[in-house]
Amino acid sequence: MELLLGQVLQFNDTPFQGRPEDAATHIQRGAVLVKDGVIADVGEADALRAQHPDASVTDMGDALLSPGFVDTHVHYPQTAIIASWGKRLIDWLNSYTFPEESRFGDASHATQIAETYFDLVTAAGTTTTVSYCTIHPESVDAYFTAAQTRGLRVLGGKTCMDRNAPDNLQDTAQTAYDDSKALLERWHGQDRLSYVITPRFAPTSTPEQLEALGALWAERPDLLMQTHISEQHEEIAWVADLFPDARDYLDVYEKFGLVRKGALLGHAIHLTERERDRIRELDASLIHCPTSNTFIGSGLFDMQGLMAQGHRIGLATDTGGGSSFSMLRTMAAAYEVGQLSGTALHPAQLWWLATAGSAAAIHLEDKIGRLTPGYEADIIAVDLASTPGIAQRAARAESIWEAVFPTIMMGDDRAIAAVWAGGKKIR
Repeated sequence: MELLLGQVLQFNDTPFQGRPEDAATHIQRGAVLVKDGVIADVGEADALRAQHPDASVTDMGDALLSPGFVDTHVHYPQTAIIASWGKRLIDWLNSYTFPEESRFGDASHATQIAETYFDLVTAAGTTTTVSYCTIHPESVDAYFTAAQTRGLRVLGGKTCMDRNAPDNLQDTAQTAYDDSKALLERWHGQDRLSYVITPRFAPTSTPEQLEALGALWAERPDLLMQTHISEQHEEIAWVADLFPDARDYLDVYEKFGLVRKGALLGHAIHLTERERDRIRELDASLIHCPTSNTFIGSGLFDMQGLMAQGHRIGLATDTGGGSSFSMLRTMAAAYEVGQLSGTALHPAQLWWLATAGSAAAIHLEDKIGRLTPGYEADIIAVDLASTPGIAQRAARAESIWEAVFPTIMMGDDRAIAAVWAGGKKIR
C-alpha cells in the first residue's frame, strides 16, 4: 500500500450543471491510498495515516493530486510533424500527414515514434490516449507495446483508407476488415489496452470499406469506433460531392452503421441541427480538439450549446494537427475558444473535461478519470507554482480554482511533479 499526500481534487458531479465549483471537493491536506493498482481510499491526510500506519508514504507537499489526463483523440504517427507550418486540413494531410504515415510499415520507425510519443505525453500528465495509428499493422503493434510496457490504459486502432490517399497508404475494404479483426483479437483486452475500429473519415473510405467496418462493429459492439466529422467547410463540401445521396455528413456514417453509443466523432465544429439532434439521440461522443481547430483554421466548437443539449463531450490534443502534447495547453485553448464563442469556461469545467468528462466520452467513466475508491490509480501530482510567473499569480488565489487556473493557462510539463499509472510511479 502507498499513501500519496497532497491537495486532493475530487469531482462528484458534472460542472456543466449548476455552479461549476459545487461539482468538486477540495481537500487542502488530503491523501489517496493506493493498493494493488487501485484507489482504496481518499480523505484527510491525518485520518488516513492513522488508519493505515503500515502504508508507505509519498508526500507531494502542496502539489495537487488529480486523476491523470485523458486525451480522447490523437494521431501518434504525427508526433514528428507537429507544429508544421501553414496548411489547412486537406493540404495538411497531403503535405505532412501522408508522407510521414507512409513510413510506419517500418516496425523500427513505428517503435521509435511510439516510444517518443509516450515519453512526451506522460511527461505532460496524460495517462490515457485514444489514437489513430496508420494502415500498417506494425503501427498498432508499436503503439500498444509501448503503452503496455508503461502500464498505461490506452485505446487505438489501425486507420483504414482505400481512396483519396497515396497508393502506399491505401488498403481495401477486405484488408481493412481483416487487419482490424486480427489486430483487435491480438490486442483488445490485453492488460489495459482496448482496440478501436478506425475509418479515418468519409472522404478516404469507399462505401464498400465503410460497410465492411460497420459490419465489423456490428460483430463486436463492445468496441468503440472513431472517425472525423465536420472539421472544415471544404471537407464537408467534399463529402457532399462523394456521397450525393446522403442528407449530410453524419448520414454517411449512419447508412453504414457507424453512429451509435460508442462512436467517437472528432471535431464536430460545423454540425447541422439535424446532426446535433441525431448524435444526441444516439448518444455518440463528440471530441473537442481546440489547439488543432485554431492551428489549422477550422472554426469554433460550440461547447456551451452542445453541453446544454446534453451531449457527451471529450477533450483532445489531436496531435499533430493539434499544436501541443499537453492537456494543460489544450484546456487553455478550450478556454480561449469559449471566450471567442461568448462563454468563458470555468476552471472546474476545463479540469473535468480533461479527466472525468473525457473518461465518460470514451465510456471508461467507471474505471478512470476520478479519485474515487475502486478506480484505477492513474494519478498525477501537479505543482501549482511550477514557474515564477505561475507562482506569483497563484499566491494571490483565494480559492482552489483561482490557484489552478494560472497552471491551466500557463503550465507545461514542468507542472507535472509525478505520474502514477495503475498505481506504479512512471515519472
